[in-house]
Amino acid sequence: MDAAAPILEMLSRPLSLLDSALSKGSDFLAAYRENARLEKENARLLDWQQAALGLASENAQLRELLKLAPEPAGSYVTARVIANSGGTYVRSIVVNAGRENGVKRGQAAITGDGLIGRVTEVGDRAARVLLITDLNSRVPVTVEGSRLRAVLAGDNSEHPSLHYAEEGSALRIGDRIVTLGQGGVFPPGLPVGIVAGFYGELARVEPYAELSRVDYLRLVDYGLSGALPNPPSGAPRNGKRSDQALGQPIHR
Repeated sequence: MDAAAPILEMLSRPLSLLDSALSKGSDFLAAYRENARLEKENARLLDWQQAALGLASENAQLRELLKLAPEPAGSYVTARVIANSGGTYVRSIVVNAGRENGVKRGQAAITGDGLIGRVTEVGDRAARVLLITDLNSRVPVTVEGSRLRAVLAGDNSEHPSLHYAEEGSALRIGDRIVTLGQGGVFPPGLPVGIVAGFYGELARVEPYAELSRVDYLRLVDYGLSGALPNPPSGAPRNGKRSDQALGQPIHR
């Protein structure tokens, strides 16, 4: 063993050098392939950048040609849910922000996932939000891509339905639903949900936001609340109720 050890050591050195050279060669080949892949990806990204710049320029020219009014910049208030009136007959929540924070009737209530409802009653320090699943909720919507128009109607279930869609329209499960922007309440393009199934001839929509687990939300003012009609007589107005609404006699 002692006599063979020096010979074995001398023989192992070339093998070690060869193994190191092969390892470096493999690393070099991998780096070469990665560099080639990055060059192709970079070229593809440059093509996308040129396409995006061309579309941006074309969009600017069309806006100038059509003299389109700019979209209103929305301001928002972040609020926390302090009460949930969810039940068999009503789907609404109460938040800890009101008139003192700039909240107004008609403002859109959204989360990071999408639209959940609109403000219907406003007090000084609290407001009520009618959810899109409530029986009284009606939201003009469209199918993203096909631009098919419909009305999202709540029925106090977890999945509101699409009404008044065009006859013969091909709705499919998975279609994305966004706000249409008509009716003077919501701007166009707010995400609402996806078509989850069909009940008879009506398509059911699963909201993007899990309405039963909303803790914080944003009340967004798009400047559209002025288009809403005033509350009817006896209904809450500016967070206050009339004597008649409270069941008190009116003295004239």
